[in-house]
Amino acid sequence: MLPTTPKRLEARDLRLEDLENRRTETLLQLYAWMYLARATDNRILELFRQGLIKGTVTGGQGNEGLIVPLTLLADKARDVVSFTHRDLGGHLIWSGHLCEHLNQYFANAQSPTKAREGNVHHGDPANRSLPMISHLGTMISNVLGATDAQRRAGQPAVGFAFFGDGSSSTGDVHESLNLASLLGLPVVFVIENNRYAYSTPTEEQYAAGVELWQRAAGYGMEGFAVDATEPEGFSKALGTAIDKVRTTSRPILVEAHTLRLRGHAAYDTCDYLKPGENDAFHAQDPLPRFRAKLCGELGDEAELRAIEAELDAYLEACVKHSLAIPRPKAGDMLAEVFAPTPRAPAEQIAWAPTPAEPQPLNFAQAITAAHRKILSERPESLVLGQDIGRYGGAFKVTEGLLEEFGRARVFNTPLAESACTGYAIGLALRGYRPIEEFQFADFATEAVTQITQNAATLFFRGGAACPLVLRLPCGSVQLGSFHSQELESAFLSFPGLKALYPSTPQDAFDALLAAYEDNNPVLLFENKALYRCPKEPVAWNPDFRKIWEPKQVRTGEAATLVSYGEALRRTEAVCDYLADEYDIALDLFDLRALSPLRLDTIEASLRRTGRLAIIHEGRRNHGFGAELLARLTEAHFAQLKAAPLRIASLDLPVPFAGELEHVYRPQQDAVIERLLQWIG
Repeated sequence: MLPTTPKRLEARDLRLEDLENRRTETLLQLYAWMYLARATDNRILELFRQGLIKGTVTGGQGNEGLIVPLTLLADKARDVVSFTHRDLGGHLIWSGHLCEHLNQYFANAQSPTKAREGNVHHGDPANRSLPMISHLGTMISNVLGATDAQRRAGQPAVGFAFFGDGSSSTGDVHESLNLASLLGLPVVFVIENNRYAYSTPTEEQYAAGVELWQRAAGYGMEGFAVDATEPEGFSKALGTAIDKVRTTSRPILVEAHTLRLRGHAAYDTCDYLKPGENDAFHAQDPLPRFRAKLCGELGDEAELRAIEAELDAYLEACVKHSLAIPRPKAGDMLAEVFAPTPRAPAEQIAWAPTPAEPQPLNFAQAITAAHRKILSERPESLVLGQDIGRYGGAFKVTEGLLEEFGRARVFNTPLAESACTGYAIGLALRGYRPIEEFQFADFATEAVTQITQNAATLFFRGGAACPLVLRLPCGSVQLGSFHSQELESAFLSFPGLKALYPSTPQDAFDALLAAYEDNNPVLLFENKALYRCPKEPVAWNPDFRKIWEPKQVRTGEAATLVSYGEALRRTEAVCDYLADEYDIALDLFDLRALSPLRLDTIEASLRRTGRLAIIHEGRRNHGFGAELLARLTEAHFAQLKAAPLRIASLDLPVPFAGELEHVYRPQQDAVIERLLQWIG
């Protein structure tokens, strides 16, 4: 049984009018939470030094005057927050028992993240506290999306996005400020300015004379600075700002001057501080100053001592309880990399069987039709990306959708791939299922952290599903190095991402539906050379979920070939040529799903043929074919009659001129020659 929470801690809200009237009970409540936050941080540091807590311990000592009032003022039933590593007090107030937070630090069997994340890298996604990642500026855009989701659901929510003086220099911060202002999102951006980014002082981070809050004007929002070492004054200023944001639905930038009384982390020696600077920081410590003020008003410190004694005893009881919890067991961690997607028909999305009659569509038109079906039938769906509105996207895949479904459902985003992807992640965490189009797959490299470190890991580290489709136009069509990349191997080296790569209009239609209903981030690779391919019949396919499995498109005994995307089309032609001219029949599989890989049918073919060739457009060096080859040969090496063959593009940047591009990627004649030599 958990230790009983003191009655004083049952109140987790602060009313601005009570503070303005200086109700004694309100001031004591504020002090109690500040004291508990400080005591807990100090105790955690002691436990770390005793070797009972591992990892990197970052304390919030000195930051209590900021985070405690803010969290008490927030509406914990509606608002959205993503705390940083100085904000333990915020976690304690927002939700959960103190033991739950200690369990996170101990990484024990009852850790909220199942001991898969350390220290303050946790949240409570179900209660709109989004887990932090160490890329501090990157995580604030998630707050934008989750806050917008709350507003779309009719909740008068406010988002709280934190970043420090250090992370104020990151591009994601500027992208997020601009995006929030552009979309009119009710977000309070809080700069926790404690004058140091690890060991780097503010004068080495931005130009002298600059005040960070003044950047607000550049984004068309209000901004101000406030002293967070004076809890009452800070609470009043912030409470007024929160009310304003909640009413106007306009963002505000607050530069909160706060303190870091200990170094960046437990191992930080702080030998970089200037002479006397540490003493000056401690002289501003909000906790003893606030305590002294309350003592003066109360007449003595008896009541404060009673509060402190009760909280100390509670903290020690919680530490004892959490220390007694067993260490975690690994279990089947691989089974929890992906959020489960319903398999039973009764739990799946009930799609209407339309279009019932086949329609002649090319690849791009098939994806457009799938978008239209999703937007028509699924109210939680949104489509976003650069130029996807009135222009219809770089390849006209979203043409007409804005006019049909309106700007609330289909909207352009600024050139801010990272923040916009983070915004989509926030939407996905709060019940929406966004589809984001990147103009070119190459530009998704601007959002690598959001995709691979954030979205891909959310379920494993926090149990939060992130249903998000990322559409990636890829492949070389004489557009040069920056618009032609095949990035499947790069992205799929990170766990937690699913990926589909269709090669026909029907499969493109099916793939978008399958990706949409999955509860994980799904990369949908669309080879640009296929967009305007000849039209083929496309209709509602009740078996569209089979897109997650390979499809056999040619049958033979000579060898097993595996391909996907536009390369599959070329390989089909190669197989037909070899069958007609040389009487060589080959098993050919369209891989279709790159993650997760389901290779049973391919393995059965390989056991029969004893020969394996993999053909794809991506580069050979570290290309996806290497992963396929490794998996298949590890399991079936003894059955192989010849060394496996990989045919891929050259290991160089994609050249521009058609003649050079022709040499760069595998052409039909070259593939035929390689296969003939190999088969012998």
